[in-house]
Amino acid sequence: MPQNAEFLIDAVRKVRVIPVMILDDVSTARPIAEALVAGGLNVLEVTLRTENALAIMEEMAKVEGAIVGSGTVRHAEHMRQSVNAGCQFMVSPGATPRLLEAAEGLSIPLLPGIGSPTEAMVAAEQGYKFLKFFPAEAMGGARVLKDFASPLSDLVFCPTGGVNPDNAASYLNLPNVVCVGGSWIVPHDAIAAGDYKRIEGLARAATRLGT
Repeated sequence: MPQNAEFLIDAVRKVRVIPVMILDDVSTARPIAEALVAGGLNVLEVTLRTENALAIMEEMAKVEGAIVGSGTVRHAEHMRQSVNAGCQFMVSPGATPRLLEAAEGLSIPLLPGIGSPTEAMVAAEQGYKFLKFFPAEAMGGARVLKDFASPLSDLVFCPTGGVNPDNAASYLNLPNVVCVGGSWIVPHDAIAAGDYKRIEGLARAATRLGT
């Protein structure tokens, strides 16, 4: 059973957009997190796809107001590492029975990824009501989630994958969508240039999507 899922739902409902980041330079961790929080986005996902991802999570977790989570969580060792890095939530691209079993008893919630009604029902049977819809655009986009609303009325979603400023509102205006995840808020060219003010501006603009 997922632990403290209401904490995560409440946190993302306030911001509506989760920046999803692939980062490897630890020196950029705090200024990026500070820029995002200053721009109004304090729920941050750092994917476990680089050598220094865990160190980056640890640094971001030191920023006041930041709620840091790990992404691309695929097995129990990733979960252990996430807890040790000070993460407050975890996000997976899929939801295998073994992965859901490994999440039982942990102190931080898992946002499991699904791509079909069957996968959503499997996760729901394990007590999950907040699910990541991934890859959102490739799986049919907002139209599919709209169709999910009636038969899966007890579930809410965070679509991720192909979500951008042009289509985010189409998701956020759906009653069964709590938030979206996207990588556009922290572009690599802004990081390379040390342009944290641009990241702050993109975060601020993202807070106005779907309103």
